[in-house]
Amino acid sequence: MRVFGLTGGIASGKSSVAAHWRRRGLPVLDADALAREVVAPGSEGLSAVLREFGGDLLEDGALNRKELGRRVFGDTDQLRRLESITHPRIEALRRERLRELEARGEPLACVEIPLLFEKNMEAALRPVVLVSVPEALQLERARHRDGAAPADLQARIAAQLPLSEKRARADHVIDNRGTLDELYARSDAVLARVCQLLGVPPARYGLPPEAAAGPTS
Repeated sequence: MRVFGLTGGIASGKSSVAAHWRRRGLPVLDADALAREVVAPGSEGLSAVLREFGGDLLEDGALNRKELGRRVFGDTDQLRRLESITHPRIEALRRERLRELEARGEPLACVEIPLLFEKNMEAALRPVVLVSVPEALQLERARHRDGAAPADLQARIAAQLPLSEKRARADHVIDNRGTLDELYARSDAVLARVCQLLGVPPARYGLPPEAAAGPTS
């Protein structure tokens, strides 16, 4: 089974691309969902986080992820302590899920990782697809979606690699400045190209061979 990566910044539209590909039958693993799973109520990962960062983070039996994020954001040492607990567990779970997909005969799978480039994971997930949107539009969409303060959103964006660097490091770029239908069409074109590159018939996901000639921007 071949595996490729999907990434993008806050409110870039990567989750919309992932959902569209899932509807086409492509398995897409969400790294954020895996991260939540390894600290789910009753898990060993949750116990480890509470031992390290304090039992007061437990709220109604679950981890208060928002408060944990507030404590580690901008603090390199704290973030590294958290990642030393969660990252090995996330990676083990990701590998387990990929083995399950391979065992059922899937020829292709995608892993959606927001900080793929920041964590230097692209070598293991080539080709890498980036969903791109200008920062001004990114802020507008994020404010509408999350209701967060502009200063908080800008701080989160600033903590990520510049979009220009991500575009240079990506193998395929999907421009998401248009409508949802346009995003889906561009996503189909990129998926068809990935299929052709990795030797998987695009028809498996309902795409004709000529779909690869479609626009991505």
